[in-house]
Amino acid sequence: MGYESFDEYATEYDAWFIQNSNVLESEVRLVASCLQNAGNILSIGCGSGLFEKILSDQYDITVNKGIEPAVAMAEIARKRGLDVTIGTGEDADYGSNQYDTVLFNGCPCYMQNLLLALQKAHNALRPGGKVVVIDVPKESAYGILYNLAMTLGTWQHPLLDGCKPLMPYPIELVKQANWRTTDEKAALIKEAGFKNLTFSQTLVASPHYSHKIIEEPCEGHDKGSYVAIIAYK
Repeated sequence: MGYESFDEYATEYDAWFIQNSNVLESEVRLVASCLQNAGNILSIGCGSGLFEKILSDQYDITVNKGIEPAVAMAEIARKRGLDVTIGTGEDADYGSNQYDTVLFNGCPCYMQNLLLALQKAHNALRPGGKVVVIDVPKESAYGILYNLAMTLGTWQHPLLDGCKPLMPYPIELVKQANWRTTDEKAALIKEAGFKNLTFSQTLVASPHYSHKIIEEPCEGHDKGSYVAIIAYK
């Protein structure tokens, strides 16, 4: 997987979230709800550290360390105070038996070998620790639109008129992704050795309207376009 787009479009990535402030806040609330009493947290694919900074400032949740393959993204995260190691989720050293929570927020779709990353997370966790896997499901409204835009190669197409988000995710980053279904991710989580899976979701509103409101997370995975899976070692 090429991470060059995230180096080239690091600023645009942050700008998109800032412009889509209600979508960002809905997603942050989901992440925060999954990180209550999370202990020592490792964030895989932490990007620019935007979520981690908001979690610290607004929710008193401290992410202890991040791993990020895109150098430009990592530099922004470091400026936001996050301890970041450069590396992919598949290749990086997570350590062993030293974290209470390993977070994969929005990065699974950019991983070729998600199972390997989950196995590393399992090894990095202390007994009873949890993994939190959050992403756009392939079967969700956003996932279907993203795959359509990827197939078309642009957001500027008549098929997307009237149904695409007001400010779509940069097409250069959409093209890098490989969205998996919730069932596929759950199967990989179980294969990595985790148990007791639970699900939570947000962005239930249509992508065309989700910028208008801030949503609270709710249980399940049957209607949201941002879904969290929590499982335990």
